[in-house]
Amino acid sequence: MNGPNQESVELFLQEASENLQYLREYSGMLQEPQTKPEDLEKLYIAAHTLAGTSASYGFPQFSEVAAKMAHIFHYAMNATLTADMHGPLTEFISDAISVLEFDLLQISSSGTETEGDILAFKQRYSFAFPAPPASRAAREAAEEVAAEEPVADAPPAYSYVDHLPQDSDVPAEVLEFFVPEAEEHLQAVTECLLALEANPNAEDINRLFRSMHTVKGSAAQVGLHRLSAVAHRVEDLIGRLRDGVLKPSANIVDICLESVDVLKKFLHRQWSSDEEMRAAVDPLLAQIAELAPEEYEETAPAQPATANGADASTAETGIAPLEKRRVAPEALPQAKSVRISLERLDRMMNAVGELVINRTRMVGRLAELAKLVEVLNFSKSRLSGKVSEFQEKHEFSKIQPLLVPGSQAPQMDTFRGNFPGMPSVTTNDLLEFSELEMDRYDDVNILSRSLTEISADVNVVLTQLEGFMGRVDSDIDEFTKLAHHLQDEITAARMVPIGNLYTRLSRTVRDAANATGKLVDLSLEGADTELDNNIIQHVSDPLIHLVRNAVAHGVEDRRTRQRSGKSEKGLVSVRAYHRGNHIFIEVEDDGRGIDYDGARRRVVEMGAMSSVAAAELTERELREFLFRPGFTTASAMTELAGRGVGLDVVRANVHALNGEIEVRSEPGHGATFTVKVPLTLIISQALFVRCGTSVFALPLAVVEEIRRLKPGEIEDVGGKLLTRVRDVVTEVVRLDVQLALPPLEPLNGYFHMVIVKVAGKQVGVVVEEVLGKDEIVIKNLGDYLRGVKLFPGTTIAPDGSLILLIDLNRLASADTAERNALPASSPAARVFAPGAEAVAAGSIPAGAVDSIENDRVVVVADDSISVRKFVGRMLEKAGYRVKLASDGLEASELVAQIGCHLVVTDLEMPRMNGYELMAHLRQNPVTRKIPVLVVTSRAGAKHRDRAIKEGAAAFLTKPVQEDQLVATVDELIGAEKPDKRRTVDVPVRQDSND
Repeated sequence: MNGPNQESVELFLQEASENLQYLREYSGMLQEPQTKPEDLEKLYIAAHTLAGTSASYGFPQFSEVAAKMAHIFHYAMNATLTADMHGPLTEFISDAISVLEFDLLQISSSGTETEGDILAFKQRYSFAFPAPPASRAAREAAEEVAAEEPVADAPPAYSYVDHLPQDSDVPAEVLEFFVPEAEEHLQAVTECLLALEANPNAEDINRLFRSMHTVKGSAAQVGLHRLSAVAHRVEDLIGRLRDGVLKPSANIVDICLESVDVLKKFLHRQWSSDEEMRAAVDPLLAQIAELAPEEYEETAPAQPATANGADASTAETGIAPLEKRRVAPEALPQAKSVRISLERLDRMMNAVGELVINRTRMVGRLAELAKLVEVLNFSKSRLSGKVSEFQEKHEFSKIQPLLVPGSQAPQMDTFRGNFPGMPSVTTNDLLEFSELEMDRYDDVNILSRSLTEISADVNVVLTQLEGFMGRVDSDIDEFTKLAHHLQDEITAARMVPIGNLYTRLSRTVRDAANATGKLVDLSLEGADTELDNNIIQHVSDPLIHLVRNAVAHGVEDRRTRQRSGKSEKGLVSVRAYHRGNHIFIEVEDDGRGIDYDGARRRVVEMGAMSSVAAAELTERELREFLFRPGFTTASAMTELAGRGVGLDVVRANVHALNGEIEVRSEPGHGATFTVKVPLTLIISQALFVRCGTSVFALPLAVVEEIRRLKPGEIEDVGGKLLTRVRDVVTEVVRLDVQLALPPLEPLNGYFHMVIVKVAGKQVGVVVEEVLGKDEIVIKNLGDYLRGVKLFPGTTIAPDGSLILLIDLNRLASADTAERNALPASSPAARVFAPGAEAVAAGSIPAGAVDSIENDRVVVVADDSISVRKFVGRMLEKAGYRVKLASDGLEASELVAQIGCHLVVTDLEMPRMNGYELMAHLRQNPVTRKIPVLVVTSRAGAKHRDRAIKEGAAAFLTKPVQEDQLVATVDELIGAEKPDKRRTVDVPVRQDSND
């Protein structure tokens, strides 16, 4: 290897491997909605380090790919990634890491890079790798043309950006208050611009001018001078509108909207480079200069300048005190409001959540106390009964035999102590009284009276305890009311009208209509409907995509609408309304509706199913395909449609909010998408169910009813459990089967079934017992369990245990999702291959169809993902079907589930190493005869001898060569006859070492 010595290269390989492993484990944070900037910075540092060190060691292709990843993380640190960017970028990063891992292995073994793989990767993601030769040639040609053209014809070299002032150092605490204020004013500017285009009026122009003037002045005050300068030029343009020099037009509105975008980038510092900023700002200021020349700048802002000067002179000379007195009362109401960050509101809401949890815990403790009181009451009743019975029997018993002289010695009073001053009473002294004249008591009589007194005391304590429980119950009720009131107040503080989002929707419809050349009106209803600001932030991207889809897919062009007897202008309606604890948002268009025939054709083109099966799909099933990743009905790819990334992301974002999305469509009359989201995400209502010893929580919002179900009413149809609920076919999901819990047994001949409505269909969830409903505070499962998508969160039970919240959308679609995720084997692929329909129809004789040999399955176990994929790719190229395992335990589970013909394993792995894996396989008679190939970096005789002793059929050392590996595998299992192998069961091949 040329360049650095081998020791240095080994250090590079080790460092690069660690950085790649870090990127693979944590790069998924890129698509998390609340990723911290410092986490993105760590990812950027790891990728940037890879790019720099690989370049210094002479691996330019490795460096180029790593630099692209670093660019993505750097971009994400300074700009917001939209929902439709997450999918392609995450796929790019994942594939880039895999390519670099293979490249690193190649460098380790031969000192050269995998040029073929990297070239294929660059071709696949050509958008990230512009062709250098073409760009260089273009630059050279441009330089030649520029050199040949006369100087007089060349564009002026004047740059507006060069004349912009530099920003000052603005403290973060100042930006924390300035940015929200500026965003409000820029939103007001956008609203006024959109209103001007539809209905120009002086009021909107004045409001527009005031908002832009405020942005200019505030930005200059805090030190954002560039933003202030650009806003000043936009203010000049709006001033000409206000003075009547210019009239509102689509061109001016476009320029002003573009200015808003530029100002937002200055505000959030989203320019990735100085070149990008110049490319956007210079043309914008040039257009403004054409409409509002520089000389106008001296006169238009004269009034604000004069006003400012007047204020200054007033401060010095004391002139116009009456004006100051008039202005002061108007400023007073502003002092009564204060800005609070969303983070602080979140902490306050979390504190309210803890109050709800403690209230639930107190209610649980009170319920336990009530049970104890009930038991004590029962014991008291038994005691009272026994005391009464004992008292009736012994308290008034006759004692004449005891009074006969000499018949029995006097008994000692067991219940009365010996008092020296008390005189003794003998039997003879009592004989002078008859039984009616004086009561006589023995020990039994005294015991009876004592028990009666104890029973009375217990009764008094119980009465007091019940009164105390009643008072505690009342206190808890008051506490609950206060907690709910506090929750409502903080929730109201977080609530914002959805009309704030309507401005963005209006802009989206306008831009999409201009891009497609369609005439579209937008109807907005329910702008005053309020919901949590956090939910608005998360639901904005899905709604923008739905509105854009309505224009691109739904509304037809003018000619088509005229032929259909519709008006030239299409109509997109957005309605928001409140119902219960949820907000419903409908996006409706009056276009062509969903093209079900086109959707069927697309299903077949994607290879999802045959044309025969696609023809049997119902309209509801076809609508479900719209939410599949990569599915699109667009005939061509444009900026607005045809990319296959959209509705799947929309549904994922809505489900992440514990919401739902439904579709209704009537061909020729349009489509309606209904998004249902909760008012808040912190506290919600849940239904508690029990399955075995485990308790789970179901979102109460989607629960329709609870009913009993006989086992005989459940039918297995094509692998799906179905039943009828009031003549409606309902899919049944057994919670014990889905979660691998102990099987449920019917109670008194019935199951309990919770009917829920998810993904537009009715589903019955079979549980063992329904415990009741209550408010819950949803807690995050944490970073380590964020991959467990079935459980979006957890709540705390009164006894302190955790109760998992089930995502019913994922539960209902678990079977389908798992089947779609499984790779199709070669026999299964033949069923859907070209010509399969003719075979199924009997047009081709069975004898003319080639028999399909079973695949040879190899399980590769290695804790290094790079080695697993590298070895797996070698074996797949040789015609083997490969299953990958990250350690010996996972490999043993794979062998037990699907069987295999060969196990390729490393020696050093977590949980179960290679030696333990071989010992485990040898202990089982079924897996004893599976040959094991050891591929390890431990080349010593000690490790080799131990492996052979444990039953290894062959032993190779890393880095393994492809021809050597394939030859060894062929030698072990390649010579077997197909009819002697089994792909599902474990093969019966005899090991040479046994």
